[in-house]
Amino acid sequence: MGAGISGFASDRGAERVSPQWKTGLGDIPESCISLILASLDPPEICKLARVNRAFHGSSSSDFVWESKLPSNYRFLVRRVLGENPDRLSKKEVYSRLCQASRFDGGTKEFWLDKISGDICLCVSSKALKITGIDDRRYWNYIATDGSRFSTTAYLQQIWWVELVGEVEFQFVPGQYSLFFRLQLGKSSRRFGRRVSNLDQVHGWDTKPVRFQLSTSNGHRSTSECHLCDPGNWVHYHVGDFHVDSPNTPIGIKFSMVQIDCTHTKGGLCVDSVLICPTGSRKRLNLP
Repeated sequence: MGAGISGFASDRGAERVSPQWKTGLGDIPESCISLILASLDPPEICKLARVNRAFHGSSSSDFVWESKLPSNYRFLVRRVLGENPDRLSKKEVYSRLCQASRFDGGTKEFWLDKISGDICLCVSSKALKITGIDDRRYWNYIATDGSRFSTTAYLQQIWWVELVGEVEFQFVPGQYSLFFRLQLGKSSRRFGRRVSNLDQVHGWDTKPVRFQLSTSNGHRSTSECHLCDPGNWVHYHVGDFHVDSPNTPIGIKFSMVQIDCTHTKGGLCVDSVLICPTGSRKRLNLP
């Protein structure tokens, strides 16, 4: 009898672990999976998409990716990508915006940070108004190793240095920082190695350069510093500004001047101007 009871218990145990009663991740409703994924960062969503078909299907839903997009993504798709946002899935919109895209004749570059979804904007030196740029005795556009746009404005020698830029763009609410990306000396490749020519670098240690920033919503900032670290690219912090409205374009004016005519200045590469969220400065290795 004991053996019979034991056998009966064994049969009941087998029923409890029978494969027909087992459940797994594949049994979770896609609606629940979507709620989970919507709370994660984009890199984590992409990792979980490889778990099974249910997770892969949910990871492509508009519900998940619309929560990762900036509130002004429709403006960004039209302005930067030149496309109709209604013809793209939200996942495709996010993926396309995370890729660096140039617009305005290739003089500006936009991208979303893949981790945070923050807006970043870069303005080429060719979009700046530079005093004396048309006179090759002073300035030239040259191919430059390490330039974001492959070409920089190179100053040979001049008395009056003045660079002015202006951009109108729609940012999401938050605080942003603006930087000039400059290098003393010009770089090239020789035998596969990066080398810098500093022969024409002079005049930058006599008086500081003045940077200025102003926005259409009333923010103003001024800073001064001596250019430094010859042979290396340096981001010079101009100032910060705050955006309150997500649907209103903001006008931004910025400048760099050194107009002390008691001495000449030369040997400067001007690559670009970077605008990014202030909170991203540490992650982007900015000062």
